[in-house]
Amino acid sequence: MAEDWREEQLAALARAELFREVPPERLRRAAEDPECLREEFPRRAVIYSPSRFRRCLGVVLKGRAKVTKGALVMSTLERGAIFGAAALFHRRDRYETTITALTPCAVAFFPEALVAALLDDCPPFRRSYLAYLSERIHFLSRKVEGLSARRVTGKLARFLLEAGGEAVSCPAAELARRLDVSRAALYRSFQELEEAGGIRREGKTIVILDRGVLENQNGGI
Repeated sequence: MAEDWREEQLAALARAELFREVPPERLRRAAEDPECLREEFPRRAVIYSPSRFRRCLGVVLKGRAKVTKGALVMSTLERGAIFGAAALFHRRDRYETTITALTPCAVAFFPEALVAALLDDCPPFRRSYLAYLSERIHFLSRKVEGLSARRVTGKLARFLLEAGGEAVSCPAAELARRLDVSRAALYRSFQELEEAGGIRREGKTIVILDRGVLENQNGGI
């Protein structure tokens, strides 16, 4: 490598969730492999994008970056955060998100071959990697669930606005069928609109209290 790792950089690497249980000597050997690269990014620089990325596991050594998918902010990466797992072990030519530096950032890039070697000969890393992928699945599932909930609330708001009048009478099972949503999702949307002050439920009747609240939610469809 062109320059040695500084102790604070190794400390940031050891803080990353995938490397916390890796023996220090194995971690240093991986970090000092000539294939492991480090790069600095100025504020607002795009680190990864759907069409420009590396088949590497990235570790933020310094700074903060945001992860977005279109207009949706998925997460913020701090020192020690991991990214890039979705670029490994397949041959797709597109990455799923965009990663942009919020502050000047330093990043270490572990190519796929180095990650594979760690998976082969370092059981602590292998366990951490599996746990990391499992957590990412749960995280993305929660994001999808949140987006779905907003969509259902938007559907309900539109239905109530288009129904006209100050109250709508309809059994929950029938309303769920009309909106093509589950009853559980419908009840969550009822609760959301009630807590926002938009409606009040009285048995099978939905009383509209504030049409402005419904109009705001209508944009969530």
